Amino acid sequence: MKPEILPPEILLVEPMMPAVEQALDAAYTVHRLSAAPDRDRLIAEVAGRVRAVVTGGGTGVKNAVVDALPNLGIVAINGVGTDAVDLEHCRGRGVRVSNTPDVLTDDVADLAIGLMIAGSRRMMVGDRFVRAGQWPTGKLPLARKVSGKKLGVLGLGRIGEAIAKRAEAFGMTIAYTNRKPRDGVSYRFVASPVDLARESDILMVAASAGADARNMVGRAVLDALGPDGLLVNVARGSVVDEPELLAALTEGRIGGAALDVFADEPNVPEGFYRLDNVVLQPHQASATVETRTAMGQLVLDNLEAFFAGRPLPTAVV
Repeated sequence: MKPEILPPEILLVEPMMPAVEQALDAAYTVHRLSAAPDRDRLIAEVAGRVRAVVTGGGTGVKNAVVDALPNLGIVAINGVGTDAVDLEHCRGRGVRVSNTPDVLTDDVADLAIGLMIAGSRRMMVGDRFVRAGQWPTGKLPLARKVSGKKLGVLGLGRIGEAIAKRAEAFGMTIAYTNRKPRDGVSYRFVASPVDLARESDILMVAASAGADARNMVGRAVLDALGPDGLLVNVARGSVVDEPELLAALTEGRIGGAALDVFADEPNVPEGFYRLDNVVLQPHQASATVETRTAMGQLVLDNLEAFFAGRPLPTAVV
């Protein structure tokens, strides 16, 4: 009699869409870290059996968890960002890493344009104005136009370029800054974030996060953007110096901000709540049924390829 072949065991760091979790349960023995009363105890109990970790791009996995799993072979990230996973540490351990690029580009770019319009046209203020019954007796101050404005894109990767292409439809003048100029794009390259902000009406943050990008948008960039400028961030909260941004908004040194990401999610500085010149979203850029389904499928595809000994469809390490 042949011995029973048990399914591979994986550690699921945070919940995914029900359909994706059902697919994981069908193929693997899934240990759900977020549901564990004692996370350290769960890791200790399953450490020697876990072959894969599935996690979100914003959550990642700590090196201590990676090191606690001696047979770990892959970290499958449900997201495009890899800044919450120490890639060099994984590489040194011989652990593969995958992510879910491309499938979320359109949704992030769409939300970026939505935030740009909402921030410029003060749509959230108008919504609260109507809901409070103030329209019959009050009047809102004028907002700012979007069409024809100067857009600066901080980080012209897949998402930054998708945002720029959408902005073309608004007749915007588009410039960008990157680690180096991009080949094959018509947008003008500007050497530094400060210079880009100085000549932009709207500064769109779409840069990859990492140690070199931490607090890249600080006081100098915000002051260069100026009292009529709008900052939109769909990248990572760590790219923007949050205390400096809050001070600039409070003091009127920039005109406004529209933010989908924050430095310590889900904890948002309460000072933002009191401001009418900021639009806040709970990191929803890729949060559509269609995109989260496609992202989940890529996670499944990478896991299947790993356990079958095939090349990973979207390998990072």
